[in-house]
Amino acid sequence: MFRGSLPALITPFTNGSVDEKAFQDFVQWQINEGSHGVVPCGTTGESPTLSHDEDMRVTKLCVEVANGKVPVIAGTGSNSTEEAIALTQGAKASGADAALIVTPYYNKPSQEGLYQHFKAIHDAVEIPIVIYNIPGRSIVDMSVETMARLAELPNIVGVKDATADLARPAKTRRVIGDDFAQLSGEDATAVPFLAQGGHGCISVTANVAPALCAQVQDAWRARDFDRVDELNQRLMPLHEAMFMEPSPGGAKYALSPLGHCEDRLRLPMISISETCRVAVRNAMVHAGLLN
Repeated sequence: MFRGSLPALITPFTNGSVDEKAFQDFVQWQINEGSHGVVPCGTTGESPTLSHDEDMRVTKLCVEVANGKVPVIAGTGSNSTEEAIALTQGAKASGADAALIVTPYYNKPSQEGLYQHFKAIHDAVEIPIVIYNIPGRSIVDMSVETMARLAELPNIVGVKDATADLARPAKTRRVIGDDFAQLSGEDATAVPFLAQGGHGCISVTANVAPALCAQVQDAWRARDFDRVDELNQRLMPLHEAMFMEPSPGGAKYALSPLGHCEDRLRLPMISISETCRVAVRNAMVHAGLLN
């Protein structure tokens, strides 16, 4: 089962191209800081503007660094089932441990359409699959009942839940059971998500504060709830600042003074405003990441 703090990795760019050295150094830093897994090529990694070749290359670079030390869950989603299959095949060929596949966006399938989409990918590629349920971006919400049907397939192993519905993990646990990995996709509610039966968080904030985010998860598993609360309070302003403007603008800005990437995004994503920069800097100071 996948659990703990799994950063949804940014993709560094320089001169319009993926900065491969910066990316591999960043993955190594994440592992050194205690992250329990890494997730390349998700929305935070600007996957919509990566070419297919870049997508597979970034996953391969990530796998090379992880080298079995932590699992790699590669983002391979698309609103085209055929394209999602191709990306998932590429992730498997690159050595990824699992695929993170978003519910199809824009074309807004029915619940049966969602089931058939994920089943087709499952049947085409022999790799563990984590469903990414994020109605705010994809406009469709996979029901607990549909997820339970999919969980009957042997390689559908979990969900990244970005519904912001804190009743959802308890409902999912009741219907599917404890072995189905439930990973929060909402940093600010990651702790109550754990309380409702979750197993971890695929995190944007962990790009910037990997050690603190990992320590929250470790303290939870150790049942050190005072420590969980202390860390959560330190991180909350950073959670909020990361999403004041569209992600990953906040994360890339925060990582630039730490020396991990340039503050560069691909259009239509742009750098954050000065107001947001002030909030990010203040939150980093509050968390003890900057003086």
